[in-house]
Amino acid sequence: MNRKDPTDDLINAVDRIHNQLTLDSTISAESAETTYLEAKGIRFAYRTFGVPSDVPLVFCQRFRGTMDDWDPAVVNGLAQERRVVLFDNAGVGLSSGEAPDTIGGMANYAAAFIDALGFKQVDLIGFSMGGAVVQQLTLDRPDLVRRLILAGTGPGGGEGTQPAKPDVFPVAAKPVNDPEDFLFLFFEPTETSQAAGRDYLERLEKRQGAREPLVKPETVKAQLSAIGAWAKGQGSAYPRLSEIEQPVLVANGHNDIMSPTINSFVLSQRLPNAHLIVYPDSGHGFLFQYPERFVEHTLIFLR
Repeated sequence: MNRKDPTDDLINAVDRIHNQLTLDSTISAESAETTYLEAKGIRFAYRTFGVPSDVPLVFCQRFRGTMDDWDPAVVNGLAQERRVVLFDNAGVGLSSGEAPDTIGGMANYAAAFIDALGFKQVDLIGFSMGGAVVQQLTLDRPDLVRRLILAGTGPGGGEGTQPAKPDVFPVAAKPVNDPEDFLFLFFEPTETSQAAGRDYLERLEKRQGAREPLVKPETVKAQLSAIGAWAKGQGSAYPRLSEIEQPVLVANGHNDIMSPTINSFVLSQRLPNAHLIVYPDSGHGFLFQYPERFVEHTLIFLR
């Protein structure tokens, strides 16, 4: 009979004490320092803060997004009950290396980053492209993932899914996006949704210190290739969704033009243990339009 190594309990206890000593509840998304670690030949940039928790919540970002693009209202709200971890994947923002041109490659790097932090189990939140990364990571490493939140994302090409609207990628792939581009891509054309979008952009400006560099063109190209293949069903999670047995919260806006809302319905139907929430008068950026509501729903799910 296999006997448990008594040193495991000691190691776990030391890890918990370390978490308590290194997390400061006064730190926020606006003020958290960027730190670095080496894993798989990449120098990963990350920020971590919040309430010490046995299972941290790791954020996986969207196409062209960096740590600076997470809404402070969402991150700070979740940090009231959880240790949160933001990071730039390989080739993104302040992290070194070259971005993979497949979702699987991005998931491999994300797993290496989590392993390097010493976490034995995590909860994952993936937004848009990050949602695809989270699905693949869960399929690759089911032992590592406890629960996952899939926000504004889809399972890849398959029966019932739809691609992004035709006018999306010419705007999303522009060399530099201005505020009007973000309002078009992430929010509904209604007065209420546009106002919420402007509030979100103002919250991003409250980050202390210099902002991260824009995602470099080579990374944009690699990410577009990965998203395109995923949307066509090439190596996507669609045929394997039944293997994801963890509890999943699927959420989206009622008219997402980037990852059409129908894809969230498909996810919720094909995942064995999924909850679906669709937010009114909103699009791809629903979680930034309703940050307090999204935080409340997410914390209820994670509890």
